[in-house]
Amino acid sequence: MSPVIEFRRVSKRFAFHATRPRSFLEAFTGSLQRPLRERTAFWALRDISLAVDQGETVGVVGDNGAGKSTLLKLAARIIEPTSGHVAVEGRVGTLLEVGVGFHHDLTGRENIILSGTLMGLRHREVAARMDEIVAFADIGDFIDAPLRHYSSGMLVRLGFAVATCIEPDILLVDEVLSVGDQSFRQRCLERIDQMRARGTAILTVSHNLEEIRRICDRALWLHQGQVQVEGQPDEVIHAYMNHILRERELQVWELGDEEGRGRRFGSGEVEITGAATLDGEGRPCSAFTSSTRFVVRIDYRCRRPVDNWAFGLSIYAQDGTWVTSPNSIGQNEALHIAESGSIYYVVDRLALRPGLYELTVAVFDPTAPQYKPYDHHHRAYIFSVVEGAVGQDGLVEFPHRWLDERGWAERGDEKGDGQRVWMVGGGGTIVSPGRVVRRYQAVVERCADPRVRMAVGRATESCQPPLGGSVDRRRGDHRGAGSGAGGRTSVARTGGL
Repeated sequence: MSPVIEFRRVSKRFAFHATRPRSFLEAFTGSLQRPLRERTAFWALRDISLAVDQGETVGVVGDNGAGKSTLLKLAARIIEPTSGHVAVEGRVGTLLEVGVGFHHDLTGRENIILSGTLMGLRHREVAARMDEIVAFADIGDFIDAPLRHYSSGMLVRLGFAVATCIEPDILLVDEVLSVGDQSFRQRCLERIDQMRARGTAILTVSHNLEEIRRICDRALWLHQGQVQVEGQPDEVIHAYMNHILRERELQVWELGDEEGRGRRFGSGEVEITGAATLDGEGRPCSAFTSSTRFVVRIDYRCRRPVDNWAFGLSIYAQDGTWVTSPNSIGQNEALHIAESGSIYYVVDRLALRPGLYELTVAVFDPTAPQYKPYDHHHRAYIFSVVEGAVGQDGLVEFPHRWLDERGWAERGDEKGDGQRVWMVGGGGTIVSPGRVVRRYQAVVERCADPRVRMAVGRATESCQPPLGGSVDRRRGDHRGAGSGAGGRTSVARTGGL
């Protein structure tokens, strides 16, 4: 089978003038002073050989300015090569730029007829496809309005509908689908699948690497006008991503699936050797009940010494919603990183609604100007949450309590550290600061020692334990100097109401 698109040792050069005359006088005097203006040659493509067979989809990736759009314009015969040969067999549908090939003073319906005619269709053939094109474009009454009133997304819809509904033998697509909304993009991908099944050859350019992986049979990576790698999409994307990350001293170890699940990359100084979700007893667990303890253990190994580090994780809902991304930056001073070991992320009360969740874990350099992971495992772990005793609506449930008017009036006073002070009496009864003051004032009245009276007076002014008392921070117990024989009270700090 002969290819429908073939490039044989194709090169394309553009010439740039260092200076351009701004008037006829400058052009005339410049021609006298400098008969040949200085020109700079720019080679957009060099020695490109490529063949696309019928029914094959080939994707092209590369940095901006690598020559990708020039390649498509050569295939569309919009420009001619400087050297080499380009052969194209069959009817070509093009989507090279938003609105290209349309007349902005004509209506959408008139542009359908114009574009179909330019693509070699007869008027009756265009008329027979008109309803299908209008329905796929789905731009409503704007189909009879001039294109100058269209948005970029509407132009893409109309252009893709025209290019695909004429049943071309070859379809050329240059990144324009990134302009459309998500539902339209999905319809476009489904239409491309149908065209591939019919035997249409597709040459596409995209910065969406997952799209290239999904729809392409083969891919090539262009860099500075030359083919660097050509082959299976995974192989090409792996090489291209390593090229992108090399400037940040990173490399890709695993590509993951089409949505990036399982992708692993980093610079390698610290390696994450594993991660697991644990229950409140520290046992491996993948199913949790709302409001119970949730623990993530991250196992690591230092391959080279590092001065700056932080651990982090991200939780995603099954539909890809980004739920949270905590990291250890604020607590690094309390953590010790050894040559190898484990770091634990502990949530005392899991406030997620029931569902399936994906977990990303990473260790990274927090001082880098942009994200620089030593090791990053993207959406590589899964856990589920089932409903607890009390049902929950919404994505998360914040830690909270409910108060009546009396409870609100007697709530804890704000302190400088954002905490509130509560007194816990015998039997664990929580008492408000106002009651703390009244209780210690009663102690004052019963005590004849003036030193104790003065100490308790100072303490009650700030709702702090009286002089001579102590607080056990683990138990919250306080034993005051004037608490009386056998009496016991306690002071607890809480960050909530």
